[in-house]
Amino acid sequence: MKLQYIELSQLKISPLNVRKRGAENDLGELIASIRSLGVIQPLLIRPDSDGYEVIAGQRRFLACQALQAENHEAIQVPCALMENGDDAVAIEASLAENVARLPMDEIDQYEAFSALTEQGRSISDIAGQFGVTELLVKRRLAIAALIPPVLKAYRDGSIQPETIQQLTMATPRQQKAWFKLFRDPEEHAPTGRRLKAWLFGAEIPVSSAIFPPERYTGNIVSDLFGDERYFDDAEKFWKLQMEAIIHRQAAFLEEGWRNVVILEVGAHFYQYDKVKCGKAKGGVVYISCAANGEIGFHEGWIDAKEAARREKEKARAATSAESGGTEDKPAAKPELTSAAMRYVDLHRQNAVRVELPKSPQIALRLLVASVISRDGLWEAQPENQNAHRHEAIAASVAGSPATAAFDAERDALRALLGLSAEGYLVAQERGTVSAPVLLARLLAMTDGEALRVLTFLMAEALPAGSAIVEVLGHLLAVDMDQWWSPDETFFALLRDKEAINAMLAEVAGKQTASIHLRETAKVQKDAIRHSLAGTGGRSKVEGWKPRYFRFPLQCYAKRKGLPHVTRWNAVRKHFEPKH
Repeated sequence: MKLQYIELSQLKISPLNVRKRGAENDLGELIASIRSLGVIQPLLIRPDSDGYEVIAGQRRFLACQALQAENHEAIQVPCALMENGDDAVAIEASLAENVARLPMDEIDQYEAFSALTEQGRSISDIAGQFGVTELLVKRRLAIAALIPPVLKAYRDGSIQPETIQQLTMATPRQQKAWFKLFRDPEEHAPTGRRLKAWLFGAEIPVSSAIFPPERYTGNIVSDLFGDERYFDDAEKFWKLQMEAIIHRQAAFLEEGWRNVVILEVGAHFYQYDKVKCGKAKGGVVYISCAANGEIGFHEGWIDAKEAARREKEKARAATSAESGGTEDKPAAKPELTSAAMRYVDLHRQNAVRVELPKSPQIALRLLVASVISRDGLWEAQPENQNAHRHEAIAASVAGSPATAAFDAERDALRALLGLSAEGYLVAQERGTVSAPVLLARLLAMTDGEALRVLTFLMAEALPAGSAIVEVLGHLLAVDMDQWWSPDETFFALLRDKEAINAMLAEVAGKQTASIHLRETAKVQKDAIRHSLAGTGGRSKVEGWKPRYFRFPLQCYAKRKGLPHVTRWNAVRKHFEPKH
């Protein structure tokens, strides 16, 4: 970039300049300043076929034009000359300048942000570059769904912002229908919140059906004052509509598309977080289902994050090829984070320890094995169920039915032993009770009572996450349904999409899991919640427990990464039935 003086006649406003209107307003102060001091800040320009185009500095350029007309003299202005060809850099330069000056309207910002996304900029990049939130960028990009007449009317001030916000959720056909009402002086087009009810109301026109209307077994209501007809039973309509959608999905897959994602009913398809990608390159078909039954088929897209991931993989493959393929492969990422694993460990240990007192014969033999092997299990140290400073995990474990039952048994044994009502049994504070006194109390008990105490001590010292928990859970046939149920902490700790999608297949079926395969982890976890609660139009699923809460523990992801499976496989032969 170099600085030079260029005559005003050689300059023109670039079509890439993001300010499309308002630049000519309130130029008086700027003209006075330039008349007195000259142009202090150079215009940002780049060459084109007819001279140069102004990328940033439109208002300074217009002010200089006014001065030139006033003085009837040619003016030269200082300019910073950019290299030609980089549209994204030019747009950024114009947007950066204008964001800090007179405010652009939403459509100016949309056009600028949209141009940047087409040049490969991500939403987070744009937000970070110009000091705005990602939500603002998404809102501006949502205007992409609006048809040109609606945009023009909004820009002219005929349509209010609240109405335009609702229209961003409408399909193009709905927008055309609404705008027809809006232009008709005899009609009253719904606006604001009433528009939302109009868009997402219960009326489903026959024109929305992608199945033969004669298959519909309900009534079809005709509008005597219009051309449209309507289905009278939404449930019957959606059953046939979804069958037709799934048939279309299968057809797309047969055509060679990598995946076909069916969006939830009412979920709008936005292009701003997607990247165009053809069938041959692994593109995806998205099927959107509007609340009024209208179906949209969006062919050849992938999530922006998926596109970025592919680029990284290509770059990594290229680097590996350049190094002769000797680059070390990264270790497999565990499907559970350390916090999630601690959550699972504590709940599993909680269930096993509350079941162990029911089998004192196993506890007795476990004690003998521990003393002989000196493996660290019996060192008079309780498992204090440390949640590693994770308050949600601590609250989840503390509120579980297993904790309540175990605490009740501890209180009963404290009373039996004559101990204070605080602390662990396995690690009494020094001076609380002497060994001779405790021995005397134990001798006064029956063998059954003494064995009950011993069994509880073993349970209290049981280390969470150990192979012993795995073995005991298997031997005792612990049923986690009795002691644990999925809570919000569990869902919040889930991160691995492969594992989450496999869980969704368990509770809602493989077809639903396939439909949600490319959705975010949040969307898939919500679908699991709806299936477990019987909400969101899903049938309620009873008695489901994740593989992490079975004995022995099982994985979802195909890759290795959970040590519990390895530890169990190393010892399982000792606990399998002998033939």
